[in-house]
Amino acid sequence: MSAGRDRKYYMVGGKGGVGKTSLSSSLAVKFAMNGHPTLLVSTDPAHSLSDSLAQDVTGGVPVCVDGTDAQLYAMEVDPNQAKEEFAAFAKQTDMSQGAKDFMGSVGLGGLADQLGDLKLGELLDTPPPGLDEAIAISKVVQFIKDEKYAKFTRIVFDTAPTGHTLRLLSLPDFLDKSIGKIVRLRQKLTSATDAVKGLFGVDDGKQDEAVAKLEKLKAQLQEVKDLFRNEKTTEFVIVTIPTVLGISESGRLLSSLEKEKVPTRRLVVNQIVQVTGEGFGARKEELAAKQEALREAIVAAGAVDGLAEKLDALIAAQGAVTKDAQTAVNFCAVKAKDQRRAMEMLDEDAGLRGLRRIEAPLFDMEIRGVPALQFMAGQVWTD
Repeated sequence: MSAGRDRKYYMVGGKGGVGKTSLSSSLAVKFAMNGHPTLLVSTDPAHSLSDSLAQDVTGGVPVCVDGTDAQLYAMEVDPNQAKEEFAAFAKQTDMSQGAKDFMGSVGLGGLADQLGDLKLGELLDTPPPGLDEAIAISKVVQFIKDEKYAKFTRIVFDTAPTGHTLRLLSLPDFLDKSIGKIVRLRQKLTSATDAVKGLFGVDDGKQDEAVAKLEKLKAQLQEVKDLFRNEKTTEFVIVTIPTVLGISESGRLLSSLEKEKVPTRRLVVNQIVQVTGEGFGARKEELAAKQEALREAIVAAGAVDGLAEKLDALIAAQGAVTKDAQTAVNFCAVKAKDQRRAMEMLDEDAGLRGLRRIEAPLFDMEIRGVPALQFMAGQVWTD
């Protein structure tokens, strides 16, 4: 992944709670440490990128990440701001019932009906799901065209959970049709009578400006759509955990990605328990046998200064420790067994079986800050 020259964009996605932010952050750190100027972007409405990096990267502009020799920048994009921007676009085309009635009286009722059919008022209150992330990503794409940020050779997106991502993938087509209708109607309005134009409170220049903004938004969303589907420059990395629910959802996500022709090559199975407890029972029995042998030796030699009592106290303390250890081992053994059962599903799913599988362990430490992310990257991103 670090050695390639063409692939620039990496989308890291999956269901909520599988560790997308830690994995995308560690991947970005890996790229940066291998000499790639890298931009790490979070488009998840529930941002946790600042927590992962142990540094504030809010504000919607790239922030240099400490400890990476200026090779890594990160930013959290505010999706709510994207919704507000779209609402501003839609408001420019909304119209009151009074305006519709007047347009009907001057022979433009058909145009008024077409505007009404768009239900722009509803669009203002409930923007299409995925719109926020689509506009957020489009803003990043436009942002990196700035000469100041053109240096990035790797851009890693920490995306929203699965459902949000799937809606994002189908959104550009939906908006292309919707915005296309709006643009065509706005263009018709530019040729309407001065009286009708007056109802909107704008002149020809502002009407044309509104159309231009909508056209620009449509073009940017199309660019996002093309970006997701470019096999040479983009890769979507699916992240899951070894549970039946996690694997099942990953299969559905892959099917949707393939349907949308989004290039997907890797599957990261995160949080794998590597402690199975194998051999614990045998070692426990061995310890008990040695304790009993020691007791018999002490009795045969004769009790000296209460040595037998001290041995009994030691064995009792050892027993309490062993009991606690047994509880931990039992938990890990059950967890590992459940995970192995879920992992078998990967081999049963033809699509998931065809992906390059990366197995990431469940770490016994919190992965937070560049040093911890660098350690995680060394354990996970080895190819």
